[in-house]
Amino acid sequence: MSREGAEHALRARADERDRISGDLLDLESHTTYQLLKGASLRGATERRWAAAQESLAGLWALNDAYRAVLRDAEQIRAARPRLGADQLAQLTDLLSGPSVVLRAAAKPVEQRSLFAQADERLTLDETMTRMDAAFREVTGTLNDIDAVWNSVLPRLDDADADLRKIREVERELGEAADLGAQEAELKRLRATTVEDPLGPSVEQDLDRLARLLAGSRAEAELAVTVKADYGRRREDLVAALDLVRGAESEARLAHGAVVVKIALPPQAQPRSRVDALSAGLDALDASADPWVLRAKRLSALEGDVRKAAEQARTTAKALYGLVGRRDELRGRLGACQVMAVRKGLAEHPPVTELYERARALLWSAPCDLTRAATAVEDYQRAIHGGTR
Repeated sequence: MSREGAEHALRARADERDRISGDLLDLESHTTYQLLKGASLRGATERRWAAAQESLAGLWALNDAYRAVLRDAEQIRAARPRLGADQLAQLTDLLSGPSVVLRAAAKPVEQRSLFAQADERLTLDETMTRMDAAFREVTGTLNDIDAVWNSVLPRLDDADADLRKIREVERELGEAADLGAQEAELKRLRATTVEDPLGPSVEQDLDRLARLLAGSRAEAELAVTVKADYGRRREDLVAALDLVRGAESEARLAHGAVVVKIALPPQAQPRSRVDALSAGLDALDASADPWVLRAKRLSALEGDVRKAAEQARTTAKALYGLVGRRDELRGRLGACQVMAVRKGLAEHPPVTELYERARALLWSAPCDLTRAATAVEDYQRAIHGGTR
């Protein structure tokens, strides 16, 4: 090396040494590193962290040897204002030669040989490459553990919050559900996440547990609401039952008015659900079930009442619609007759026979709509020459 090259290399290595020191201090102050130092680990995480610690020990040994070489180089440079040839040769050897000495590690007796273990000599660049590889291994382990903890631990905290909220609501209701299995599962998942985050994933089990607890919390909170609003909702339900009675009465009236005009099958007779729904409300009033179950039953009963009212209204509308269908067929028959007159087919015996048959069906009481619709179709095809 030239004098200028040696001094530049020494300054660069000194800056590098300071940067490495800062990185190592940052590593040791890293939150996850501090947690792992005293943690009880197991499984894949224990093995990975043991390997990382071994790499870290090697990194510190390399760093000590690296710093020792730089101390020697700085002492040589500080000895004289201007480097002599001998000093320059020494600096060149230290800064570019295999100046970093790694002492052979002591081995257990069962792994030793009677031959002396040779020390390893590295250049500063080779030492830096090894330190960087060790540093990356340690930080890679920390990052992988961090990724799991940052993903799973907040979700475990949320599940814990749901469990606490459920217990608070249960105390408010004066009831208690058996959540021992969920609590034990939550503890197991947390222990697994903390002690072996790099082991088998707990995400699937946590998803299932989180859904279960979220559902239980929603049910418990709904139960509190239902308990507080039960009186008002019961009154609303009684009023809704009156609407069902009215709608079913309208359906029966519609059936009575239509059945004399239109032939209806026996199953068209409207069936009342109001008595069964009223009995359901009475049973709910007398129930001693937990409020979580009563809330579900109340919501289901409210839904059944709404459906019953809608079904009764739909039945009445459909029944009256049958009369409208008959009238629509009568109108089509009249229009077809006009068409037959225009085509000179009104007096044609086969056509006339089809007309009379359709007319007899449509003006009979009760009217068979299916047969009447077929008769009108037959008459229309005859007028159009067998096609429509």
